[in-house]
Amino acid sequence: MWAEGAGPRPLFGQDADEVVAAALAGDPSGVDRLVREYRLLRQVLDGARAGIALLDTDLRYLYVSPHMAVMNGLPAEALLGRTLNEVLPDVERPDQVLHDVLRDGQPRELVLEGRTLADSPYESRVWRGTYHRLEEDGRVLGLAGIGLEVSAPRERQRELSRTNRRLLLLDTAAVRVGTTLDVDTTCRELTGFLVPGLADAASVELIPREGPGGELPGGSLRLRRVAVASVRDLSRQVRALGAAGEYVDYQPGSAVRQCLESGEPWLGNFSSDEAFSRAAPSADRVSAYREAGIHSGVVVPLIAQDRPIGTLTLVRAGDSPAFGREDVVVARTLAERAATSLAKAERFAREQGMALELQQALLSEPTFPHDDLEVASRYLPSGTGVLVGGDWFDCLALPGGRTLLVMGDVMGHGVEAAVAMSHYRSLIRALAASGNPPADILREADQVVFAGGLDRVATCLLVLVDRAAGACVHASAGHLPAMVIGRGQGPFLAPVPVGPPLGTGYGRYEDASFELRPGCVLMLFTDGLVERRGEDIDASLRRLTGIPLPVDGPLDEVIDTVLAALRVTDAEDDVTVLAARTAGRPGP
Repeated sequence: MWAEGAGPRPLFGQDADEVVAAALAGDPSGVDRLVREYRLLRQVLDGARAGIALLDTDLRYLYVSPHMAVMNGLPAEALLGRTLNEVLPDVERPDQVLHDVLRDGQPRELVLEGRTLADSPYESRVWRGTYHRLEEDGRVLGLAGIGLEVSAPRERQRELSRTNRRLLLLDTAAVRVGTTLDVDTTCRELTGFLVPGLADAASVELIPREGPGGELPGGSLRLRRVAVASVRDLSRQVRALGAAGEYVDYQPGSAVRQCLESGEPWLGNFSSDEAFSRAAPSADRVSAYREAGIHSGVVVPLIAQDRPIGTLTLVRAGDSPAFGREDVVVARTLAERAATSLAKAERFAREQGMALELQQALLSEPTFPHDDLEVASRYLPSGTGVLVGGDWFDCLALPGGRTLLVMGDVMGHGVEAAVAMSHYRSLIRALAASGNPPADILREADQVVFAGGLDRVATCLLVLVDRAAGACVHASAGHLPAMVIGRGQGPFLAPVPVGPPLGTGYGRYEDASFELRPGCVLMLFTDGLVERRGEDIDASLRRLTGIPLPVDGPLDEVIDTVLAALRVTDAEDDVTVLAARTAGRPGP
């Protein structure tokens, strides 16, 4: 069946696309090969002792192996087209984890527990399943799930159930804790996740990096309580013992101090007031703990990069069983995962602060336009949690009564982007002193950056305001155009040829000009002002030019009107705006 002289070829040794292409081209050997491979693969799937299912993106069954059908207690044809929830309503399953597999493509292993329609000698059945994403040509098709039953006889069911619940807890924590790069949010996610699944109350205390924390006179250690959660019955008592944001002082020898100093978990069942007074932050809290019914506690360290950053404390009260060694293992595993997220969040916060300080320091430098040009500006860091970017603006007085307005945006975020921004800003200032038109300044800047090896490109818009000539000359390096606001006409975007961003080495830029009437307002801005996820940029710009804007009042009011109309608090990138107005009253 193979081509003459080619020799035998293994069925699965050739790229599938080549085989399909040959079959579509009418090659009989390609068609035969596809049929044989399909038959063999179906034998593997249908004969496997593991349950195998293919699901679409809505978690509906596309294929069910015979063994999976037996496990579910329904014929395969009765399962096709139905969702997991419809077929398995009595199986505890974190569907959010499955959606996460669809989203990021990372396989995940889950522990599932419950009952199906199939007869079983077990009070509750348990399965271990692995889920993989299916995709083709970059398009997500669904999931492949492979499951094995690990149910046990009735006498071991309770023990295994507890173990599997812990495993399920750990699986779910992976997608519920550490979803942002914010320290306080991560701590709230951790405590909220643990209550009531593992504890009746939970809190996270961190060693303050700044502020009034640390060692106190008398030997106490002051920590910041970042997050706290409790079941409803304990909410009043827990709030009285210290709310999130407050500082708590821990005496020498307390459970939290022992945990931090040893780096090991602390487990205690408070059988006496004496034991309670030693473990508590201070002895005067014992009565409050007793009133709340707290009888058992676990404290585990939060350690990031071999450095203790705080502790996680869990307590149980009332009729809840006392903590055991297995609970400590689970709590420690969760704490280790959370500490990794907290370390990333702390590093992010430091970089965010450094970048923001650098950028604001540079943007706060005084600018000196000519007296006949009034300017106002605004810089707003993104509120979505990403690092600040490399936005910058400038306003430079040049010989001959001309003023150069600059608006730029460096690719990327963080300290590196802010540093690159300072290089671009200084370079444009130096080149502007030559008196060349905007296109020539951009062309020379592009060549300097490209030759210097700066690895971050930037967009830039230059607008040369010539008050005496009543005109503006502008050029763009991949940047959005300026908006012109005047009396007797609606706001419009000044047309300008768009060249490549600076730093690419292509350097093709063109000047364009437009009339500048007395009293007109020019507004330069970065894309963070208008770009929104899922919205076409042309629609965003039409929304901008459709805003009724004043031209007679203070320029700050013009900027405020634009920011309010576009709701920039929801912007996904930094927002930078520079407004300028020529002297004189607007013409008719």
